[in-house]
Amino acid sequence: MDYKEIDRSNFMLFFRDSKMLHKLTNDDRVEIFRTILSGSSDLTKELVESIFSDYSINNLIIVQTKDEE
Repeated sequence: MDYKEIDRSNFMLFFRDSKMLHKLTNDDRVEIFRTILSGSSDLTKELVESIFSDYSINNLIIVQTKDEE
């Protein structure tokens, strides 16, 4: 791989910079969104519900979680 090394602080500066973030394609954003969490334990009912709320998704709900079984 041939890429410049980026540290955490520079990554977060990029991520929080609207001008830089808008340089990413929709495919780039989907790839990041789908792979950024470190594990399945990060994907909680509360997180999914907050994502639904952030994106004004009103036609989907979480019916059951594994912990509720």
